[in-house]
Amino acid sequence: MTEKPVALIVLAAGQGSRMQSDLPKVLHRLGGVPLVGHALATGRLLEPEAVIVVAGHGAEAVGKAVAKLDPEARIALQEEQLGTAHAVRQALPLLDGFEGRVIVLYGDTPFIGEETLANLASHAADVVVLGFEAADPGRYGRLVTGPEGLERIVEYKDADAVIRAIRLVNSGVLAADAALLREFLPRIGNRNAAGEYYLTDIPELARAAGHRVEVVTCDEAETLGINTRAELAQAEAAFQARARARALEDGVTLSDPATVWFALDTCIGRDAVIGQNVVFGPGVTVESGAEILPFCHLEGCHVSAGATVGPFARLRPGAELGGDVHVGNFVEIKNSVLDEGVKVGHLTYLGDAHIGEATNIGAGTITCNYDGVGKHRTEIGPHAFIGSDTMLVAPVRVGARAMTGSGSVITEDVPDDALALGRAKQVTKPGLATRLMQALRQKKGN
Repeated sequence: MTEKPVALIVLAAGQGSRMQSDLPKVLHRLGGVPLVGHALATGRLLEPEAVIVVAGHGAEAVGKAVAKLDPEARIALQEEQLGTAHAVRQALPLLDGFEGRVIVLYGDTPFIGEETLANLASHAADVVVLGFEAADPGRYGRLVTGPEGLERIVEYKDADAVIRAIRLVNSGVLAADAALLREFLPRIGNRNAAGEYYLTDIPELARAAGHRVEVVTCDEAETLGINTRAELAQAEAAFQARARARALEDGVTLSDPATVWFALDTCIGRDAVIGQNVVFGPGVTVESGAEILPFCHLEGCHVSAGATVGPFARLRPGAELGGDVHVGNFVEIKNSVLDEGVKVGHLTYLGDAHIGEATNIGAGTITCNYDGVGKHRTEIGPHAFIGSDTMLVAPVRVGARAMTGSGSVITEDVPDDALALGRAKQVTKPGLATRLMQALRQKKGN
């Protein structure tokens, strides 16, 4: 995508004490995924040669989360949090031999967009700082620019009234050639009130050495950082508003947009219909023309064209619904494939199963997939009919066009075209119900 190869360094070492949490700040969820996942997802759009995440506080947990989000990303450990320049220095050894543009992002700044990152990656300057025009510049560092680009970054505490009047401020995001970072990072000192090594010293050192230093700007909303629970809630609201607007623009019908919640990677095709109070967890694809009725929760699943889900249904990870499948109210599907035309009307659990095309699953059916130690699969052939209240004790197979009687407990395979009955023989005692109730009432009266 760019002339120079790109590498990403994502800073994710901070504790985030203002979150009042034992969880590392970058692992708090936004749009269904950890905060750091947003930076990783957007950065991957640049097709970088390397992605390095700098972890510190809760490094083990951060590493595990990053491995799930981006298996190719590598972890650099910052044992002591001594500033942003110090953090980048911990990542550089993992970029040995890389000669290209390095973009430094922050794991708690989730909204920087693809276009902005592309501008940072492709800019001709040796160092590029991301800035924005702040509605309220507050205590941000000011970016002082001139005819030759960025002249210096002035921290608020060091600025006079003229500098403080500048509204162009520093986001903290920076892009620079790898060779330049290797040259100048060791020269940064920590003579400041915090005793830390700041990445913001790079532009000044580079300009003094004759390098070109410029500013790329973005909308202020892209630079929103998360430091508190309140800011996390505000970010969630902003994320959901954008996701809803994008879905509507893409031709998705949202019956009540404000009540639909998306995850970062939710993918919905045009002409799909989403009812009110639907929640999408990570990893959901809904194809064009499918309908999700109100009060459903979906995660890690795929819904094919023409399928209907809900109301009050739950699709868990591994659920694969074929075309024209119907999953009704109070149905839960987990790690199961439902082929085209399957109908599961209500009050059913299907876990670790494969259901053949056009099969009907009666109300109250349960695949008993867990024996207390391991999970086992249930296989049901095409055009089968599973009677209401059937317990399918896995591992078990029900053949094509086979049937089970209502109330059956099926523990053995059922051949194609067979009827299986696995229930106790009914015994009827005339008059016993009345006598039993009379006896119970008398006992209660005593």
